[in-house]
Amino acid sequence: MQLIKGDRGGMLSMSDDSVMMKQVQATHAPDGREVDVAPLLHLVEDILNRATLQVSFVFISVRKKAGQAHAEMEEKNHQISYSIVLDALSYVIDRISCEIAYKALGGADAHGTTITILETLTSFQWDAKLVMTLAAFALHYGEFWLLAQIYSSNQLAKSMAILKQLPTILEHSGPLKPRFDALNKLIKAILEVTRSVVKFKELPPSYISQDVPALSAAMAHVPAAVYWTVRAIVACANQITLLTTMGHEYALSTTEAWELSSLEHKLTNICDHLKQQLGSCYQHIDDKKNVETFRMLVELFEMTHIDNMKILKALIHARDDPMPIVDGSTKRKVTLEVLRRKNVLLLISDLNISHDELSILEQIYNESRIHTTRLDSQYEVIWIPVVDPSIVWTEAMHKQFETLQSTMPWYTVSHPSVIEKAVVRYIREKWHFRNKAILVVLDPQGRVVSPNAIHMMWIWGSNAFPFTSLREESLWREEAWRLELLVNGIDPMILNWIKDGKYIFLYGGDDVEWVRKFTNTARAVALASRIPLEMAYVGKSTKKELVRRVLATITVEKLSYFWQDPTMIWFFWTRLESMLFSKIQQGKLDDHDPMMLEIKKLLSYDKEGGWAVLSKGSNIISNGHGNTVLTTLVEYDLWKEEIPVKGFDLAYDDHHKKVHGVTYPCCRFEFPNTAGRIPEGMKCPECHRYMEKYTTFLCCHDEGHPTASPFRGEL
Repeated sequence: MQLIKGDRGGMLSMSDDSVMMKQVQATHAPDGREVDVAPLLHLVEDILNRATLQVSFVFISVRKKAGQAHAEMEEKNHQISYSIVLDALSYVIDRISCEIAYKALGGADAHGTTITILETLTSFQWDAKLVMTLAAFALHYGEFWLLAQIYSSNQLAKSMAILKQLPTILEHSGPLKPRFDALNKLIKAILEVTRSVVKFKELPPSYISQDVPALSAAMAHVPAAVYWTVRAIVACANQITLLTTMGHEYALSTTEAWELSSLEHKLTNICDHLKQQLGSCYQHIDDKKNVETFRMLVELFEMTHIDNMKILKALIHARDDPMPIVDGSTKRKVTLEVLRRKNVLLLISDLNISHDELSILEQIYNESRIHTTRLDSQYEVIWIPVVDPSIVWTEAMHKQFETLQSTMPWYTVSHPSVIEKAVVRYIREKWHFRNKAILVVLDPQGRVVSPNAIHMMWIWGSNAFPFTSLREESLWREEAWRLELLVNGIDPMILNWIKDGKYIFLYGGDDVEWVRKFTNTARAVALASRIPLEMAYVGKSTKKELVRRVLATITVEKLSYFWQDPTMIWFFWTRLESMLFSKIQQGKLDDHDPMMLEIKKLLSYDKEGGWAVLSKGSNIISNGHGNTVLTTLVEYDLWKEEIPVKGFDLAYDDHHKKVHGVTYPCCRFEFPNTAGRIPEGMKCPECHRYMEKYTTFLCCHDEGHPTASPFRGEL
């Protein structure tokens, strides 16, 4: 007992850490050999984990069934070969095991024993020193608990257990439990530090080198980490050796476990520091891999391929999952092969894609499935959800993803994690994704034929197939400034009015009083002029709550026809904005194109009060701001005499131009920072001068979420 007590101050006697570390470094003279310690560590972990797990079990059940055998080691998917490493290291491991037991019985101080072990292992690397010492301890510790588990059912084990005083020790399991609990905690800390040290050795040298600060700082601390971990192993071995040689009286007479708890606390601090540095190393490696993957993606999209599989596999990283996507129609996981040599539309969005967008896309998608019969006009859609890699994935986000996924009839990725950081970077930098949904089109060979066909989809639906830039140009050449351009695919009622050749006022805004005056005056003018007039309210692109109030007034007072489904209002304005973005994306925002000038006017008027478009059938007569249109109608008496001569169409248009020439309304365009491509400059559709550019911050509470920092051009 005197020998045992002699090391009580050993942990504190070496107060000069620099002197101690010089001793430790002096033991280190590696001969260059590389030892793969991973298989040995795996084996040692299995021994210690199973032995440690049995401690509380043995104490609780010792009087009931102390010899109950533990379940056999579970079958592994593949057998790890230990023979090579053990052939080379078993002698040294046995020697260290004997050295630890001998030193414990001889009363040597823990520091001296630790240095002796490190000197024995002088030719090995730090990670090998640590794992081999741990293996030596596992031999002794594993044998102790193996006998404790089987001695009551195996005569050989029983005889050996009696030699080691195990039955007596287990009979006093109650008083010994605090000591073994402290031992368990220390062993867990030892394993944690050992794993961390080995992980540093396993870092790929092609991605990280010693000149990286995180790695160099960690490696500078490894010798101290190895020293204190070996010393903790020595302390654990001492506990078991002295318990089996001196009996339970040793443990009972040494009631405090301060040394074990102090070492556990020290190793925990060491491990925390190593894990922090390891995290920095992993981040460095991850960054380099992302750069490498990004460059590979850039090169891959510049190459010619026989099909689209290389591109799809690069975008959707399957890892070990052979079925990384889900079929929206069956909700079953499938392989990427289902998309081979097909036109693929990548629907890219965040998790906040709106119900309106999904509703219209689903309608267009389903119609394409029904009406498409030619194989060369088939296309598949796959949802690529982009999640900020820096944000921690939560259960709420997972539920949001699953909810969206369940509503989609097309293909989706099985989980956002299959979209790697480098792919997210490519999508943002090359395809200008800014959280607002885009539709990137890949042809059967994986070529990008449109960086964003979402605008084509909104304007022309599946008729825009194959969604190439050439097809977009062709469709624009076929278009003209007519009412069908504004309402096609939205409302058959208005299309019927067009066929009947009626006069139609399409109008919008959020001012209830203006809507009331406009509709009542327009109806009076139509009655006086004896023309068949229909009116349709199409709301406003923003301020949904104000639009709802206007709709309520229109309903109660029966002011005009309107769209009851809010999605139709959303789609109208989305199509209109898409017409502008389509031209911007093509780089053909021609300020002399009459059709685009009118579209720009409408978008601008929407930001500044009410507006109205008057047509006769398909032919648009006039497009005006709310103030000028209402003034024109109110001043009907001033131009009604021109109707018999010019006709209603020309008489109305001429007077509106006069009113418009007196008061130019302000023109304004807003481009949210999620829009992707934003023009450097724009000319006013009214006066044709370049507009001023501002940055503004906007929060529309009634929209459900804020729209932050849009750019605003204003004259």
